[in-house]
Amino acid sequence: MIIGWLNESIMNILQNVPLLDGAEGLKFFGVKLMDVKDFSKLLVRFLFNLLFVVLLVRGVYYPAQRRKDFLFSYISLGMIIFLLCYVLVDVDMDTGFALGLFAIFGIIRYRTDAIPIKEMTYLFIAIGLSVLNALAGSKVSYAELGFANMVVIAGTYGLEKVWLLRHEESKIIVYEKIELVKSQNHEALIEDIQERTGINVTRIEVGKVDFLRDTANVTIFYYEDDQPNK
Repeated sequence: MIIGWLNESIMNILQNVPLLDGAEGLKFFGVKLMDVKDFSKLLVRFLFNLLFVVLLVRGVYYPAQRRKDFLFSYISLGMIIFLLCYVLVDVDMDTGFALGLFAIFGIIRYRTDAIPIKEMTYLFIAIGLSVLNALAGSKVSYAELGFANMVVIAGTYGLEKVWLLRHEESKIIVYEKIELVKSQNHEALIEDIQERTGINVTRIEVGKVDFLRDTANVTIFYYEDDQPNK
């Protein structure tokens, strides 16, 4: 099997490195400096997880959304969540410590800008795959683990590319022609926005209206692949 061959190859390479081979029997404050077998297992599982996270983010998410900032975040979070779960899986954590970890992630979540719901869904998928790959025990074969990962990625791809054929984008603009905000001027409002922005608008939603400044927040919706420059 490819995974087994890769694991054996990494072990052989590590065992043939003189510095690592000598460090395997040493301890520092009662902790081994090096365990070739466990380290090779961690490395193989890490690469296995990274493969599927990159496949999800780079192969499914990025072609549809083109957000490089989230691309960086998803892959980085996938790696750190995997390592966090893998390293701490055998650690006996009390309830207070576990709740503290959730509190840290909660603070990070509420201290950041609002994330669109689709990006948040991809974030949870990336975290879910990393947790799955890190906490799967030895009774779960790599074939079963790979199948579970492929089901999630294939399902996400199907929803993104097949079922939800077109992704509707949106922008919020501050509009100053307050007289066109009236419901009877709906068509004129769309035409004026299209002429001034160059965007083929499919629909609009009028939000907050400020009569003191004669402005209104208007959300415009459009399909990215319908735009003139596409």
